[in-house]
Formats: sequence, C-alpha cells, structure tokens
Amino acid sequence: MAETYDVVIAGGAVMGSSIAWHLATHPGFSGRIAVIEPDPTYQFSASALSAGSIRQQFSQETNIAISLYGITFLREIGDRLAADGEKPDIGLHEGGYLYLGMDAHRHVFEANNADQTRMGAKVALLDPGGLAARFPWLNTEDLTIGSLGLAGEGWFDGYGLMQAFRKAARAKDVTYLRNRVTGVSRNGARIAGIALDDGTTLGCSVFVNAAGASGARVLADLCGEPVPVYAKKRTVFSFTAREKLAAHPLIIDTTGVWWRPEGEGFITGYSPDEPEETDHGTDFEPDWALFEEVMWPALAHRITAFEAIRPGRAWAGHYDMNLLDHNAIVGRLGGLENGFVACGFSGHGLQQSPAVGRGLAELIVEGRYRSLDLSPLGYERIIAKRPLLERNVI
Repeated sequence: MAETYDVVIAGGAVMGSSIAWHLATHPGFSGRIAVIEPDPTYQFSASALSAGSIRQQFSQETNIAISLYGITFLREIGDRLAADGEKPDIGLHEGGYLYLGMDAHRHVFEANNADQTRMGAKVALLDPGGLAARFPWLNTEDLTIGSLGLAGEGWFDGYGLMQAFRKAARAKDVTYLRNRVTGVSRNGARIAGIALDDGTTLGCSVFVNAAGASGARVLADLCGEPVPVYAKKRTVFSFTAREKLAAHPLIIDTTGVWWRPEGEGFITGYSPDEPEETDHGTDFEPDWALFEEVMWPALAHRITAFEAIRPGRAWAGHYDMNLLDHNAIVGRLGGLENGFVACGFSGHGLQQSPAVGRGLAELIVEGRYRSLDLSPLGYERIIAKRPLLERNVI
C-alpha cells in the first residue's frame, strides 16, 4: 500500500517550504505533510540564485498588500521562524528602491504612488532637484521624476530565508523526500496519487504544485491543467567602483537596468523581454555580452563614478516566468477539487513567499482566504487569458 499524506507539496524551495510551515502551524491543521524536492542542495534553485529583494512599489493592489505583509514577516523572522533554539538572521537591509522616470512615465508614477501610499506604503515622488539633493552622484539631466521607497524596501539573504522556512517546517514534523514527481493519478476531479522517480507512489488528500520554473509547468501538464510558466535565464553581475556613494538604494534605471550595493561593491541585472514559449533549461552560463552591451553603458550614463569599474564574478539563475502577465499563479489548480498551485512568480517569489504560504494554508484548511485575498492571482485568469496588468515589472 502506498504511503499516504494529507498534503503533498512538489517543490521544497522557499515557496514550498513556506506553504509547508504555514500549514504545519495552522491551528486548524493536524495532518501529515510531505515535501518532494529533487535537489536538497538547492544549487540551481531561484531561491538560492536570486538577488533577494523586497519592494512595495507595485501597481497592483494585491502585490502591494503581499509585500506590506512580507516586510513585516521579514523584520520579525527571528521570532517567527525560530527552530531548535536558534533564531534565523537573513541580514535584512532596508535600503529602499528608487525608480527613475522621464516625461512619459510621470502619469504612471503618480497613479502608482497614489495606490501605494493609500495602502500604507511609504513612497515619495521626487523631481530632478529632489533627486539631485538626495543623490548628488546621480545624473538627472534626462530625468523628470523618481519614486523612492522610504521604508519597507530593500534586500536580504534569499537562501537564508529559504533555509529558515525549511528548518522551521522540519521542526514541525514536515517530511522532506529527495525525489521528483514523475506522474499523477486522478480519480475524476481529484488527484489520488503521486508517482515518484524511485518507483514509489504517495497517496494524498491535497496536492500542491510549487515546483518553480519549468518544473511547475511539467507538473501542471501531468495534472491536466496547463500553466504558461517557463524558465527564463537572468544574470547578476558584481562590480566595484573607486568612489564611495553614500545612501545608495536599489536603482531601476529608465533603461530597465537595475543595481544595488552588495558588500564593498555592487550587483546589477537586466530583464530582457522574452515572450517566446521556450525554456532556458540547464543554461546557467552568465551572459557577459549583456553586461558589456546594455548594462555597463547604462551604469556609466547614470553615475559618472561607474565609468571606471572593476567587474567581478557573475552568476545566472532562472525566473519561473508567467508569460501571460508576469504575475504569480496562486490558488486552486483549474477544475481539480484537491489540487493547488503556487508558481509563475516571475522574480517575486522570495518576497511573496510569506503571504502566499499563509494564504494557501488558509485556502487548504479553511476553504477560503482569510488574512489577505489572493484571488486576483487565481488560475481562472489563466484559462480566460485575462492578464493581471502589473506596470512595475523588473
């Protein structure tokens, strides 16, 4: 007889582990949880390779609310995820985000700011004079407006957050199995069994697809409920500059290039538009041409001190990109009565993991979202091909 769990979660990185921990600590849940993770080293997971940042500067109210809760969780992580007598420290640094804009961006910045501040985010709009006063090393000649997060935005150790969720989940008796899901058996509208690559099968009352990148799409196809999620490579480059720049936030340039402080230097990245339905698969080779042709010119134009820099190491990871609208897919998986999904985070997974883990635990146990309504991220919009527009995509 196959071993049976109340909940089986495919994917043991930050999202799967957050869901597992929130379930295990939900007062209305007392069942068995298994997390299926093929690579417990997490060497190539997005959680380990991400730049690890959080912001409130979204345009969608759901995304803003998710991050407002997320920053509270990260600030309190030592108490919330304490396990085995240890309190995790993820090195949260609230250095802020600074979006830079020209004339064409003003109305979007103003509309976004109205929603952000109404919901409680501390975000200020700055004109070129205000930008120059705060950041005298910034070239503002071609800028009209800037949007600066004054609190609740910054960066942290993403791998540390994932490990904190994982350790706290294991301390609550969540079982982690080193395996890969290779098949799903259905009984009408219910998932009845999960086949693993070692030949075993698990029975389950609830199945959650949190596999990330192309794994989430493969599992959704096995369930008969497809998702438009593809693994897209993103490269992060490090560099140092001779001049020290005081009070440097994470900056998103008008070109789409972003950078922020990291240790004694900086890291930088860029997200090219790749709408094609293809995976980057096992390609983890840094795209050095992108740095030379796109990113360094943008850096040097915006900050004179970056005209002469020393490039350092670089690494590449994968976004689980939702090609429909670059927003997460969260909730019930199509017509499945006991199937749930959390994928397609498109680079927002780390910062959204606390709220999504809490929300899915509520949906599974109570049948509804209680703390924060995540239904705008639901699977229904995927079937209807109805994008959830998010203007602030990095």
